[in-house]
Amino acid sequence: MKTMIKRVLPFAVMSMVIAGFASTAKAEVNGEVQYIFNTLSFMFHGVLVFWMAAGFAMLEAGLVRSKNTTMQLLKNIALFSVAAIMYFLIGYNLMYAGVDGGYIGTFSLWGQPMAEADGPFEAGGYAAASDWFFQMVFVAATASIVSGTLAERIKLWPFLIFVVVLTGVIYPIQGAWQWGGGWLSEMGFSDFAGSTIVHSVGGWAALAGAIILGPRLGKYSADGRVNPMPGANLPLATLGTFILWMGWFGFNGGSQLALGTGADAIAISNIYINTNTAAAGGVITSMILSQIMFKKVDLTMALNGALAGLVSITAAPDTPSLLAAVAIGGVGGILVVIFIPLLDKLKIDDVVGAISVHLVAGIWGTLAVPLTNDGASFTTQLTGIISIGAFVFIASAIVWMILKVTIGIRVDEDAEHAGLDTSELAMEAYPEFGKGSQTL
Repeated sequence: MKTMIKRVLPFAVMSMVIAGFASTAKAEVNGEVQYIFNTLSFMFHGVLVFWMAAGFAMLEAGLVRSKNTTMQLLKNIALFSVAAIMYFLIGYNLMYAGVDGGYIGTFSLWGQPMAEADGPFEAGGYAAASDWFFQMVFVAATASIVSGTLAERIKLWPFLIFVVVLTGVIYPIQGAWQWGGGWLSEMGFSDFAGSTIVHSVGGWAALAGAIILGPRLGKYSADGRVNPMPGANLPLATLGTFILWMGWFGFNGGSQLALGTGADAIAISNIYINTNTAAAGGVITSMILSQIMFKKVDLTMALNGALAGLVSITAAPDTPSLLAAVAIGGVGGILVVIFIPLLDKLKIDDVVGAISVHLVAGIWGTLAVPLTNDGASFTTQLTGIISIGAFVFIASAIVWMILKVTIGIRVDEDAEHAGLDTSELAMEAYPEFGKGSQTL
C-alpha cells in the first residue's frame, strides 16, 4: 500500500501543478483574447461608421440639384479630413482627458501609446488607438449633418472653418459632459450612442447656420408659397440611405464598447436587431403619413423616415424589446413628415431634411430612453437635451455670425443661380448634361 502511495503521489502532485499552470495560462489567454476582441470591435464598428461618410455624401449628392453635386461631394470628403485632424490635435483630449465630473478636458494633443504592445493585456481592455479611431468617426458624422442643411448657397472655405471649430471645440466640450465623465454623466444622463451628443448636436449647429445663412433664392415666395427644389438623383439618395442604415450597425453596435464576453456578444446582437427594426418602423410610418398628408407616398420622406428611426433608437438601442424599437423608430418617422413642412412654413431652408431627422428625432429618442430603461429619468434627460442644445446653438450661432461679418458665408446671387459646381469649383458633376455639353 505504501509503495503504491509513493508511486501515485508524485503523479498527483504533478497533475495538480500542471492544472495550476494551465489555469493560470487560461486566465492570461482569456484576458488577452478579450483585449483582442474588444479592440477588433472598435476597429470593425469604426470602419462601418466611417462608411457612413460615403452614405452622407451619396444622400446629399442625390438630394441637391445637379449644379451643386460636386460641391457636396467635396465638402463631405473635406469635412471628414478636417474632423480627423482636429480630433487628434485638440478634440479627443478636450473630450476625455481629466474631465472628472466637470465641464471640459485638456487642450492637448492626443498621444499614441507606443508601449502598449508590451502588455499586460487585461480583460476588458483595448488598444487606445482603436478607441481614438472609433470616437473620431463619430465627430465626422456630426459635421456631415451640417453639410446637407446648408447646401447650395454656402461658400466652401467658411463652411470648413466652421467645421474646424465644431469638431475641435464645440463637439468635444459637450461630449465631455456625458461620455467624458462630466457633470451630465454624474447626474445620470443617458445617451448610449448619441441621439443627442452626436445627432442633435449636428442638428443644432445646422439650425443656427440655416437661420443666419438664409434660404436658397426662390425657395419661398412673398405670398408664403414654398417652391419645391427637387434633388437631381433619387437613386443616389436611396443608395446613400442604405449605406447609412448599414453604417448604423457600427454606430450603435460599437457603442457597447466591448466584445470580450458572451454577454457583450448578446448585447450587440440585440442592438443590431433593435437598430434595424427602428429604421423599418420609421420607413413604414413616414410612408403612411405622407400618403395621408400629401395624397402620395414621397420617396424622400421614406428615406428620411428610415434615418429618423435610426436616430431615434440611437439613445437606447440596448434596452427596448423589438416591438418597442419599432414604436420608437415609428414615432421618429412621423415627426420627420410633420417637421419638414413645418420648417418650410417658418422659412428655414433645410435642403436634405437633416434638422428634422437629426435634431427633432434626436430629441425624441433621448426623451424616450426612460420608456425602456428604468435607470433613466425624464427630468435628467430633458436637462441634458436643453443644456447641450443651448450650448451648441449659441456657440454655433456666434461662429456663424463672426464668419458672416468677416469673410462672408454666402455666395453671390449669380454664383447661386449658376450653381456652386461651376462658380466655386469650375467643375461639373454631370458635364455631358450641363453647359459643358454645348461645346462638344
